[in-house]
Amino acid sequence: MTIANFEFILKSTQQTRANMLSLLKPLQLDELNKIPDGFRNNLVWNFGHVIVTQQLLCYGLSGLKPLVDQSMVEAYRKGSAPQGSVSQETFTEFIQLSEETLVKFQHDYAQGIFENFKLYPTSFGIELSRVEEAFQFNLAHEAMHLGTMMAMRKLV
Repeated sequence: MTIANFEFILKSTQQTRANMLSLLKPLQLDELNKIPDGFRNNLVWNFGHVIVTQQLLCYGLSGLKPLVDQSMVEAYRKGSAPQGSVSQETFTEFIQLSEETLVKFQHDYAQGIFENFKLYPTSFGIELSRVEEAFQFNLAHEAMHLGTMMAMRKLV
């Protein structure tokens, strides 16, 4: 991946997360935690999920420890669902992590630490074989969840 391509994907991911925050910040905590009819999760779960997924795709599949704690991974990984309401403190932590994890990933990528990537077949039907592919795929994943969140927003 060229530096310009990496920078574009990084900026696009940062903007996608900024768009999520623009959607989430005006809402009350009970609205963030509400599971709309027809959905199995809520707005705040989707936000936590994209943070965790990027960590698992890039760090986890490279054999590295994610930057988020294991309890967050378990609560927001693929296949999970909300186990109760999220506090304001947790939501504030998500806001902080949404930026910090991308800044740290950019640094770690520049340092070349993502060497031992494990092949991963995605639920989209493609296989990831390098961290660069994982990061590109992550952008599509986050955009999909932004769309879900936009639909949910109308129902809370």
